[in-house]
Amino acid sequence: MATHRDDDAIRDRVLTGLARNRAPGFHFIGNFLGLSFDERSKRRARISIPHGPQLEEADGQANFGIVALLADLALAASIRARLDPATRLATVSMHLQLTGVPLTGPLDATGWFEGFLEGSKGRQGLARFALNAGGRKAMFGSGAFMALDPPPGVRLRAVSNPGTRKVAPADEATLDDREREVLRRADEALAKASKHHSFIRRFLGHDPVTLKDGAACTMPLGDHVANRVGHLQGGLTVGLAATTAMAALPETWRLSGISSWFTSPGEGEALEGRARFVHHGRLTAVVRTEVTGSGGRRVLEAITTHHFAG
Repeated sequence: MATHRDDDAIRDRVLTGLARNRAPGFHFIGNFLGLSFDERSKRRARISIPHGPQLEEADGQANFGIVALLADLALAASIRARLDPATRLATVSMHLQLTGVPLTGPLDATGWFEGFLEGSKGRQGLARFALNAGGRKAMFGSGAFMALDPPPGVRLRAVSNPGTRKVAPADEATLDDREREVLRRADEALAKASKHHSFIRRFLGHDPVTLKDGAACTMPLGDHVANRVGHLQGGLTVGLAATTAMAALPETWRLSGISSWFTSPGEGEALEGRARFVHHGRLTAVVRTEVTGSGGRRVLEAITTHHFAG
């Protein structure tokens, strides 16, 4: 059951996220969600996000982009524990398998480090994860991440824990131009939200349209969805692909899994997701989705599997 949306409360969360984001070490979307690093050790990393109307779809479940973001961060955190805490990790691949458990209630994900890829000149870390929704396992999978230097002119600090910082919402009079743009996007998403187009779907730009042979989505980029170096956060990129693929099928179908591979960073003014059928059977379907950026440059390739729920 969906929670009654409180626009003022969501707006306060945006302003609180902006206030938290003024301390270096994380990104706005994590600060907005109130994400908390509950455990970070050499063995594993556990991260949680409180549930609420700020991340709910019309059916009361968490937006899939947010769920993919949580999985991505849990995987990366387990690898970063073996590296310098400020290390930049770029997602190489993510494989997510859903169990069918509804994505409702508090969300938490645990990542386990599985080693570094042997025989590679690059430092590529491997990890697995499990994600719970309301205390039940809703997803599990794996990922690979490449340790990279930050882009020129970008200085990275150790990843902070936004869940431990209790701050008041930012005073709108103190917002700079970039912060004001994030708030503008949130206000626009709140104004355009509806039964079938939730606030979080509008805010992230994960709002695809169904086409005769699949689906398409244009996702505007900005600080509201960026990672620590200014590119689109990796989990949200996977979420864009999954959400676009889901729109290719009627609501009687459900996502059961996604395998995704990154080919370049998500940067520019917007990304385009385009989903096409590979297979459409009576009980299962397979969809291929390509995410592209400026000039048609490929950012992500994804294959999703779907099941008929009736």
